[in-house]
Amino acid sequence: MPEARTPADIEADIVRRRQDLAAALDEIAVRVHPKTIIGDAKAKAAAAVDRTAGRAYVVANRAVSDVRAQFVTEDGAPRVERIVPVAVLVLALAGGALAVSSRRKPASRRAARRRRH
Repeated sequence: MPEARTPADIEADIVRRRQDLAAALDEIAVRVHPKTIIGDAKAKAAAAVDRTAGRAYVVANRAVSDVRAQFVTEDGAPRVERIVPVAVLVLALAGGALAVSSRRKPASRRAARRRRH
């Protein structure tokens, strides 16, 4: 048969359970406090941003490496057969943009003069 508990044992058990309950309630109060919730949300958001930035860096680094591999051999020598056509294309596009830009300026200047008078 189980031993009979004395009133002192029961009272000590009640005190211990009250202390345990008080500690549990304190922990709950900390967890549901707005500052704690905001801090947790900020930490989660920062972690998500860090993960996203890390993935973006990896993707960008891979893309740069892939483009670089198109214009440079594994030993670091330039691939002239690929660089020259791209350089010609870039110069042609820049020249075209410059030509279009120089054609538009006089017309806009004339319009500005008309508005002034």
